[in-house]
Amino acid sequence: MKIVVLDGYALNPGDLSWYQLKDMGEVEIYDRTAQSETIERASGAEIVLTNKTLLMAEELDQLPDLKYIGVLATGYNVVDTEAARQKAIVVTNIPDYGTLSVAQHVFALILEFFNDTGSLSDGVHKGKWSNSIDFCYWDRPLTELAGLTIGIIGFGRIGRAVAVIAEAFGMKVIVNDPSSVNDYENFSLDDLLKRSDIVSLHCPLTQETEGIINTERLKLMKPSALLVNTARGPLIVEEDLADALNEGRLTGAVLDVLSVEPPPTDNPILFAKNCIITPHVAWASLSARKRLMDIAISNIREYLSGNPVNVVTNKMNNFLIR
Repeated sequence: MKIVVLDGYALNPGDLSWYQLKDMGEVEIYDRTAQSETIERASGAEIVLTNKTLLMAEELDQLPDLKYIGVLATGYNVVDTEAARQKAIVVTNIPDYGTLSVAQHVFALILEFFNDTGSLSDGVHKGKWSNSIDFCYWDRPLTELAGLTIGIIGFGRIGRAVAVIAEAFGMKVIVNDPSSVNDYENFSLDDLLKRSDIVSLHCPLTQETEGIINTERLKLMKPSALLVNTARGPLIVEEDLADALNEGRLTGAVLDVLSVEPPPTDNPILFAKNCIITPHVAWASLSARKRLMDIAISNIREYLSGNPVNVVTNKMNNFLIR
């Protein structure tokens, strides 16, 4: 049996092992695959693993031996699931591997913004503390999280994990999730934006949620509020956010995702004031990647045993948070 990994580097840049996969058959592993190389590399494979390499109807039509696609992520929009279903190709994803990692990163971003640790450390190393006439200094006000209201948009696994951490800091948690039944106050999106000191996005990217943070919605937020996005970049209209930051209508934004990744060098958000950006790494802790690898291998084993799990082939082909 031939197994092909089209783009394994993001999951395993060298600190994990593919040995369990190699025990299952003839395995070919590629760090990255250009779209023009997909057919050649996947040809003859019964099992293909992909992270961001597209497997649309055009590719599936040219891969008659393909029986199983394992998406190395939660979001499975890289596969045309309807075309796969029609061809009886099983498609699986990894539904829950990075919850704690992403929630931790949310607060790494929030704390960096409000405690200014990176900037202060840089200043110390450049001699600013040594040259200070006082025993301490800070460049801008430092903010305590206790007592602040955090509004969580989308209350799935990650949103709930963020809520638990927020409560440990003494924050008030409010949510916006029409489908959620929970112990927190559930507000309309507009009301949540008006009430929150911190807004954290954790909703899926769908036709309804694309661009939900735009000029009109940003006007609803407190000028002192902080916007957090570790979900999907296109939830935010980046030009509108950049304008709000540069004009002082919003105190700051901390982002781990952008609308196009890697971002073009002329993306206005890259030059916006008071904006911290990390390169889509909230999911990528070693522990989370180990879990992802283990679940991916388990998914294949269950498929080979005749009892596939985490199957998305019969679900709507949409964009999900990680």
